[in-house]
Amino acid sequence: MLKGKTIVLGVTGSIAAYKTANLASMLVKEHADVHVIMTENAKNFINPITFETLTHNKCITDTFDRNFEFDVKHISLAQKADLFMIAPASANIIGKIASGIADDMLSTTIMAAKCPVLISPAMNTAMYENYFVQKNMRSLMDAGYKLIEPASGYLACGDTGKGKMPEPELLKEHILMELSHKKDLRGKKVLVTAGPTQEAIDPVRFISNHSSGKMGYEVARQAARRGAEVTLVSGRTNLDCPLGVNRIDVLSAADMKDAVVSNAEETDIFVMAAAVADYRPTVVSDSKIKKKGGSMAIELTRTEDIIAGICENKRGNQFVCGFSMETDNLIENSRSKLESKKLDMIVANNLKVEGAGFRGDTNVAVIIRPDSITELDIMSKSELADVILDEIIQ
Repeated sequence: MLKGKTIVLGVTGSIAAYKTANLASMLVKEHADVHVIMTENAKNFINPITFETLTHNKCITDTFDRNFEFDVKHISLAQKADLFMIAPASANIIGKIASGIADDMLSTTIMAAKCPVLISPAMNTAMYENYFVQKNMRSLMDAGYKLIEPASGYLACGDTGKGKMPEPELLKEHILMELSHKKDLRGKKVLVTAGPTQEAIDPVRFISNHSSGKMGYEVARQAARRGAEVTLVSGRTNLDCPLGVNRIDVLSAADMKDAVVSNAEETDIFVMAAAVADYRPTVVSDSKIKKKGGSMAIELTRTEDIIAGICENKRGNQFVCGFSMETDNLIENSRSKLESKKLDMIVANNLKVEGAGFRGDTNVAVIIRPDSITELDIMSKSELADVILDEIIQ
C-alpha cells in the first residue's frame, strides 16, 4: 500500500522509542522507504543500529555528520518525504517546533518539511496536561500539524493516566489514512451496514446468522482512507471500529433500519453489507414447554426490507450497493434482487465456493450492475472493498 512512498520517522527520548522499531518494520513490509532521525536523548533508549537494520537506511543522529553523501541532509530528506511522523514526541520537541527552534537534526528537518506531519506525544500524565505543553500542541494543530491522541494506562514512571504512545498498529493506520489512497471520495458521505442482526425469541434466545462483519468493516475502512465521511451501522461483532469511522452499534433489524433511515438524507453512497436476520420470531405456544415434555412453537414473520426502503426513497444522486449470498443460481438470484429492490449494484458470492462467505479474510465475488457482470478472482476482503468502491466511483 505504501510502495513508492518515503516516510521519515522522528524518535525522541522516551521509553516508548522501542515501539517505533516495530512501526518501522511494519512500514518496510508495506514497501515504504523509511528513514529515521533520532535525537541524542533517544539514543539512551534504543540503538540507531536497530533502525538501520530494519530500514536499510542510515539512521541520522548528528546534524554535522561528515560521513554522508554530498547533499544538505535535513533539506533533502524534508523534500523527499511524503509524510513525517514523530513518535514518540517528547514535550521538548513539541515545544521546539511550536517555538520555531531548530537546533538539532530532527527539529531542523521538521522546519523544512512541507509534507503532512503527524505527532504522537508520549510523556508523563502531568507533563501532558501541563498548560504550556497543551498550548504548544494547540499551536501545532493551528499550523496544520496532526496530533495523535495518546492512550491512557499504566506509564513507565508508575503513574496511571493519559500519556502512553499508541501501539504501532494504530500509528500505522494513521499513516495509511494519509498515504495509502488518493482521496477520490473526499466530500462524500458513505453509510455502510455490517455484521449480523439478532431477533429475540425470548429474554435468553435469539435468531441470527454467521456474519462476522469483516466485509463491511473493510469497505468502511477503505472508504475512510479514500477521504469519505463514513458512518458504520454495525451489528454485534468482535471487530474494532476502523480509524476515522463513526460507528453506530445496533442489535436487531429494526434498530439497524432506524439508524440507516436517520442518516439517509445526508448520505451519498450506501453499501449495505449487513447480514440481516430476515425473520422476527414470536413464541406461539410455550406452556412451560408442555410440562417439560414438548417442544417450543415459534411463528416467523419477515422483518422489514431495509435496502428496498432506502431504494424506494432515495434521491436521484444517491447510490445504493447491496450484497447477496447464495448457495445456488448465483447470477440469476442476485440479478433478481438487483432488479426487484432497484439497486444500482449488487455484490454477490456463493457460500459453497472455497474462499468466499462469512468469517474468512478472503472472498470470491461477482459485481452485478444493470448493464454489466464482473466476475472476480479470490482476493482479500480489503482488496475487494477497494474494487467495490472503484466500481461505485465509476
